[in-house]
Amino acid sequence: MRSDGVIFDIDGTIWDSTGIVAGAWNEAVRSTGCSDRVVKAEELKSLFGRKMEEIMLALFPDLPEEERTHLLKLCSKREQEYLRDDPCDSIAFPGIRRTMAELSGRLPVFIVSNCQKGYIELVCEKLSLKEFIKDSECYGNTGKGKAENLALLCERNALKAPVYVGDTEGDRLACREAGVPFIFASYGFGEPLNYDAKISSPEELLTIIE
Repeated sequence: MRSDGVIFDIDGTIWDSTGIVAGAWNEAVRSTGCSDRVVKAEELKSLFGRKMEEIMLALFPDLPEEERTHLLKLCSKREQEYLRDDPCDSIAFPGIRRTMAELSGRLPVFIVSNCQKGYIELVCEKLSLKEFIKDSECYGNTGKGKAENLALLCERNALKAPVYVGDTEGDRLACREAGVPFIFASYGFGEPLNYDAKISSPEELLTIIE
């Protein structure tokens, strides 16, 4: 595939933080006095990639909106603290740093995610990726969905033939809306209906992207 830029998703594509995040969110939930709801990593794998408000609605559908909004703030805060305190040295997918390093020597590398503000920067810090990432965008910064953020990033960087690497049906739909070819990371969390290319490990990108 010919490209002038590779854009990465995070969760299910760069790393799997669901175990750490589940622990953080459960502590936040307990702090509100709710002890009968336990968030599991497998649940998060099926939900990651959506906007944070959508994830919270799926997990806590019976909570009033105001309480759910408050809980989201608590969960996001504890998540950042847990991830910052954890070495995170075993949650990156094998070969991802080498892949991003080598790709960045050929063409620009980017990140677009539906994550909260500060998450991309934390990922780059924990995995030492900052030097490889030319630009990034997320829902937490703009309040916009992934398709719109893909379009924003492409316009900002004058990309004419980018590709997006992600793992969910939501990623595929965002790519279709933004007019960006979708590369399915099959080692991740989802099972999209179709894709333009498929990889079973990050390093396969090195053989399919020119």
